[in-house]
Order: sequence, then structure tokens, then C-alpha cells
Amino acid sequence: MSGRLPETHALFLDRVRAAVAADERLSALLIGGSYVHGGLDEHSDLDFVIVTRDEDHADIMATRMDFARQFPGFIGAFTGEHVGEPRLLICLYGPPLLHVDLKFVLASDLDRQIERRAVLYARDPQEIERRIAAAAVEWPNLPPDWFEARAWIWLHYGATKAARGELYEAIGMLAFFREQVLGPLLCRRARLNQRGVRRVEALGLDPDGRLAATLSPHDAAAVRSAILTAIDLYLDLRDDEPPMQPTAGMPALLWEFMGTDAHIDLIK
Repeated sequence: MSGRLPETHALFLDRVRAAVAADERLSALLIGGSYVHGGLDEHSDLDFVIVTRDEDHADIMATRMDFARQFPGFIGAFTGEHVGEPRLLICLYGPPLLHVDLKFVLASDLDRQIERRAVLYARDPQEIERRIAAAAVEWPNLPPDWFEARAWIWLHYGATKAARGELYEAIGMLAFFREQVLGPLLCRRARLNQRGVRRVEALGLDPDGRLAATLSPHDAAAVRSAILTAIDLYLDLRDDEPPMQPTAGMPALLWEFMGTDAHIDLIK
């Protein structure tokens, strides 16, 4: 990373590096996220990957909360099953408040990575650097048919909640749809890795404000308009890389359900 880390981040990084070096069960400390991609500031997380010895991995996984608690300012932590990553411990420290991810992996796990991480410490630097250099690095971007199989079901769910007057549910669906579908497809349009709505503003991925138009206050007409905008934006983004198996007739059916024919010219 070029440039200077914020003081809070730099101090915590040094503490984790010292703790890894002092624990013989641990082989290396890596870091990813904005530390390697750029843009790390005082609001950023620290995304650590801690490599364990094979024979100690089970013990580390059983006692990892103790590892997290050793650092000053520990507030709380939980594991990452909700994002499909049970090896991950998501922690909060403070004051000042700092979000820290600690992921405990085997050396063999480094052979396939979603990003090329930086090495902060290693007992055998040459071996770790060799694994990282030789690793297959691939972000888990999703194919067009993944989005198509889900988009209409999620949009219909939101439309039914809006029709029933459950506006908070519909507004929640719109937020979920931006994160899971519209944000990734805006990234795809810009030839970037699909990262939800991360840095959409900073990267200028929504210059016309169409994603912003899928936001809605707690108002029935506004929710309906936001859902219709989400439908139109998805159809536009879908055209960049059309799915092999488009859901025939679904746009028209959904517009009909919502009581409009104003978009009939957009039916694909």
C-alpha cells in the first residue's frame, strides 16, 4: 500500500502482527481489502487473513475468540456464516471504533484467492510469497443466468408487499435488490468485479441517478415508482450480457400486476 495508514489502523495492524509472530501455531499474517485495492481511509475496515499450521487449525478455530479478545478495546465479535464464510471472525474495537475481520485459513487455502493479498508477516516468507504468486486469483463474479433466475422472483416479492401495503418489506426488498443485482450489474457494465454497491458513488457508476431512483420513502406511490425503476434498470443492465435463458414474458406480467402499461415498449 502506498501512503500512510490512519493512526488507529496502523497501531492495530502492528498489534496483530506482533500477536501472530508470538503464537507458534500461526504461520503468517496477510491483509486484503482496501489496503491492497486502494482507498483505505479512517472509515475503512482491516481485512486480515491469518494462516495457521495444519495441525493447529482446529485448536485455533475453537479458541479464535480468545485471539480477538487479547487486543485493547475489544467490544464484540461474531462468525461469518451469514456471508458463507465460517472461518471469518467479524470484530469491533474502540474507541475509536474500528471494524476488523480476522479470517483463519490453512496454507493450502492460499492456492485459490479472490484477491492478491499483501504479506505482513511470515515465518517462511519465501513459501508464503511463492503460494501467493502462484495462486489462482478470481473474484466470484456471477453469470447472467444467476441474476435472471432470481431477479423476477425478488421483484415480484417486493411488488406483492407493496400491493398489500407492507411498505417496509418492499423497501427492504429494494435495498436487497440493489446490493444483489443492480450494484453488481453496474460494476459489470464498468468492467469491474461485482462488489454490490461498494463505492458506486466514488467510482461514478450511476451517473444518471437511476440507482438512486430505486430508493423510496415510506409512501405507497414512491415505493411503486421505485420498483418500476428497478425493473427498467435491470432490463437495461441485462442487455449488456443477456442470459442464455431469459424469463419470457415476465416484465409484462409484472407491469400488469402493478397496474401499468407505460413500459410496454421495453418488453424484451
